[in-house]
Amino acid sequence: MNIYSKKQRWKWILLASAMLIVAGSLWYTSILVKKISRDEREKVQFWADAIQKKASLVKYTEEFFEKIKIEERKKVELFAGAMVRMINAENSEDLTFYANIISDNDNIPVILTDDTLRINTAVNVDFSTDSVKVLKGKLLKEFSTFKPIIVNLGGNSKNYVFYKESKLFTELRKVLNENIKSFIGEVVINSASVPVIITDSTKEKVKAFANLDSTKITDKAYLSQTILEMESQNKPIEVELVSYGKSYIFYHDSNLLIQLRNYPYFQFGIIGLFLLVAYFLFSTARKAEQNQVWVGMAKETAHQLGTPLSSLYAWIEILKLQEVDAETIKELGKDIKRLDVITQRFSNIGSLPKLKEENVVVVLYEAIEYLKSRTSKKVDFSINVPETSDIIVPLNIHLFEWVIENLCKNAVDAMAGVGSINIDIVDDITMIYIDISDTGKGITKSKFKTIFNPGYTSKQRGWGLGLTLAKRIIENYHDGKIFVKQSTLSKGTIFRIVLKK
Repeated sequence: MNIYSKKQRWKWILLASAMLIVAGSLWYTSILVKKISRDEREKVQFWADAIQKKASLVKYTEEFFEKIKIEERKKVELFAGAMVRMINAENSEDLTFYANIISDNDNIPVILTDDTLRINTAVNVDFSTDSVKVLKGKLLKEFSTFKPIIVNLGGNSKNYVFYKESKLFTELRKVLNENIKSFIGEVVINSASVPVIITDSTKEKVKAFANLDSTKITDKAYLSQTILEMESQNKPIEVELVSYGKSYIFYHDSNLLIQLRNYPYFQFGIIGLFLLVAYFLFSTARKAEQNQVWVGMAKETAHQLGTPLSSLYAWIEILKLQEVDAETIKELGKDIKRLDVITQRFSNIGSLPKLKEENVVVVLYEAIEYLKSRTSKKVDFSINVPETSDIIVPLNIHLFEWVIENLCKNAVDAMAGVGSINIDIVDDITMIYIDISDTGKGITKSKFKTIFNPGYTSKQRGWGLGLTLAKRIIENYHDGKIFVKQSTLSKGTIFRIVLKK
């Protein structure tokens, strides 16, 4: 009993130590992961801040270009108005003033036509009005980007002032477009390895993405789930771009940060799996070693008992010839037969026993009858069998009787030689259940499994092998089960044996 109490205590100590080691390792690893995670998050935050600032700069630049466009139209309107006024001017001062206004336009291409689009005047253009007389075709398309200004230079006909962006504005627009492309590129190809999705204003159409599985991004369910996850982690960055319109930039933590966060659990999962496999292999090897010890001891015991047993049979024959009291010889013969049965049991447990179809009811009655004659009269035995008294199961009689004897003897000891032992048999379709109950002192629930361990005993002079042998015989040799079904302190215990038919 002490060895298993110590074993149990050491198991708890080792378990507590292992938990402390794991907890300490997790704590230290989590500190390292938090430091690295903080650095990673700072990188991501720095990237997000930079993107936000650049988005604001791009938006400001677009607004600035929009203002330039408005200013250029105002200049063209002023140019057209000046031409009308100059034609209708009455004195030289007015002519000079309007001429100055017209001459100030040195960068916006302007074409003045009549109502038939015949060119009257053209300034800041890269063609000659001598060769190009009418505004049409590609040239008309080029100057129709903006709505023409209608003027009346006299008479009933209308004139049109066509214009396009100035060369300076065109160059600036190229720079703006390059900045927008550069901005998108910086968002997608980021040094922080941040998974990014850029969508339109509906948050459904993907315009660009990076650091995500390209084969899955076309799946609407995956896209929707990913966007929801990103939005829950970080507020999306809203940008307004000329080429893309209103857009949203979704992002979440980098893959490295996610891996670092999961690393401790993965690490201890692998260690735990390794320890479980190692424990399983060690336990299997230990059981195999125990089996070899059991077999060796059983064979040696049967061998040691066999030699004197043969001599005892010979001595009985000699005593018969010497006309010794017949009753004495009869009782001596019973004990020798009992020794022979014990020898057979050890011989069977030391090798693979042969199972035969036997009537378990008959075997139980015979075992109990033998025990009755060798047990106190104050112990009452009873067997309750189903209506069908023939229950056939594969058995090795010598070993099975040994189990019944061990359980009943333990019950008698638990009752201090006074009480009752009841055996109930339940016949199922594929199984039979044998419940052996007593009115003894009972067993605490924490010992339900411990009592089957070799060496465990509550007796001062016991070996602690009876229930171990019983478990081995039922589970290893008969492919059944034996366990404590129920036990109440000071009231009794019920052992259950389950056998296959």
